[in-house]
Amino acid sequence: MTRLFRRPLAAAIAGAAFVAALALPGGLTPGAVAQDLTDVQEIVDRASAASYYQGPDGRARVHMSITDAQGRERSRDFTILRTDIDDRDNGEQRFYVHFSRPADVNGTVFMVWKQVGADDDRWLYLPALDLVKRIAASDERTSFVGSHFFYEDVSGRGPREDTHSLAQTTDTYYVVDSEPKDPSKAEFASYRNYIHKDTFLPVKTEYVDGQGKVYRTYTVEQVETIDGHPTVTRSRMADSQIGGETVMRYSSVAYDVGLPEDVFTERYLRNPPRQHLR
Repeated sequence: MTRLFRRPLAAAIAGAAFVAALALPGGLTPGAVAQDLTDVQEIVDRASAASYYQGPDGRARVHMSITDAQGRERSRDFTILRTDIDDRDNGEQRFYVHFSRPADVNGTVFMVWKQVGADDDRWLYLPALDLVKRIAASDERTSFVGSHFFYEDVSGRGPREDTHSLAQTTDTYYVVDSEPKDPSKAEFASYRNYIHKDTFLPVKTEYVDGQGKVYRTYTVEQVETIDGHPTVTRSRMADSQIGGETVMRYSSVAYDVGLPEDVFTERYLRNPPRQHLR
């Protein structure tokens, strides 16, 4: 496991300062691709594949630190299991998220069946109530267990749900602006992605409201190469409307672990597959 880059970023950086701050060391030179891509849908498809589809399946432990507008901090620890159906980029997927800490969320499970061309299926199991709750498609862009990330951020937004335009190409990034095809299903008016040319990882996303103001910002702070895959291992989401931010740190990341597909079924909401969560 070798580090690709590691550089904390202040939430306020933007524009040229941001582009300069994320230049990658370790032998990856900006603009190392043979020729810049001009097909914006191809760029977005590759960014989605790099973010959510590397390897046929994967597992990671996550520590989430949530800081509210008053500076109060709380945390969550969970394990994410993921498998791709037919090992196809931007195709159907399954996600299983099992919470272990703190005690009041231990045993909580969030599961997603990610669809193509249809609304995803999402379930939330609440052990204190022994209740399995279906999460409506209208709730996918609401807070994920009280954090600044949304449910949709965990499993990814479909690259065909938005209309994309290539705003700028720099030595290091493809800068892509996107608008939802169905505005009724999103609280944002648009968003801008800075997609790194070498890894195709989106390293910064700015969500813009109806007044044209950036109110929510996702920033990648650390990437490592794991099993040959450039992987985000620390990220931050800040929200100026509600205040505060959430930091996610990933550890024990592994790909190609051979997860059986039946792990991602309702029977395991109440009975976690512990041999796959270690």
